[in-house]
Amino acid sequence: QVQLVESGGGSVQSGGSLRLSCAASGYPHSYDNYCMAWFRQAPGKQREAVASIDDEAETRYDQSVKGRFTISLDNAKKMLYLQMNSLKPEDTAMYYCAADALGCGLDYEYNYWGQGTQVTVSS
Repeated sequence: QVQLVESGGGSVQSGGSLRLSCAASGYPHSYDNYCMAWFRQAPGKQREAVASIDDEAETRYDQSVKGRFTISLDNAKKMLYLQMNSLKPEDTAMYYCAADALGCGLDYEYNYWGQGTQVTVSS
């Protein structure tokens, strides 16, 4: 059973930074074959993809976070990270970690999800 556990959320002022972490375990296949991603969902809005990283370390970002957020993967530690800089109030949302072995990218329907970690940015 794949388990994804996010951490690192919190409350910051506009312009601040946070680093989210996602600990992965229980992959039935080689960990290196998995694609991972960060999504977010604000109250009253649909869930949206933020960033993804594949097994060749190719990254993709939503235009709204490009240049401010960085996704990275530590395969040895089985940890996914999202470094968020220059945070804005509109970045306020629940952030979710997602993973899958069969597909990747910002438009893919991932099979495995974490429970989420809340990020709140005040102006």
